[in-house]
Amino acid sequence: MAMDPSGFSISVTEQGGRAVVAITGELDLATSPDLEEVVLERVDRGQSVVLDLRGLQFMDSSGLRVLVAAHARAAEGEGEFAIVRPPAGSEVEKILGIAGVDQQLQIVDEP
Repeated sequence: MAMDPSGFSISVTEQGGRAVVAITGELDLATSPDLEEVVLERVDRGQSVVLDLRGLQFMDSSGLRVLVAAHARAAEGEGEFAIVRPPAGSEVEKILGIAGVDQQLQIVDEP
């Protein structure tokens, strides 16, 4: 698990051949490169990745860019990319809806 002073952390577990990447804290310009590295490394190897957003309290456009990039890379390769639905009414859910990516990405209720 990686954690920075702002409270952002990344935790990766393997479940049935997929990488479940759980993130907490704030996903922004400072933290999105760390997430991008973790997710794209696995997607580029053809591994399926489920990104758990339930512990995320904030996400800006740089975080959205990581989600879209991972989705696009997975579509080009052999792996799959999905996100676990953030809590209903949360700021992260609102951001996904406003950006319209909730209609484009594969969203699941559990990892």
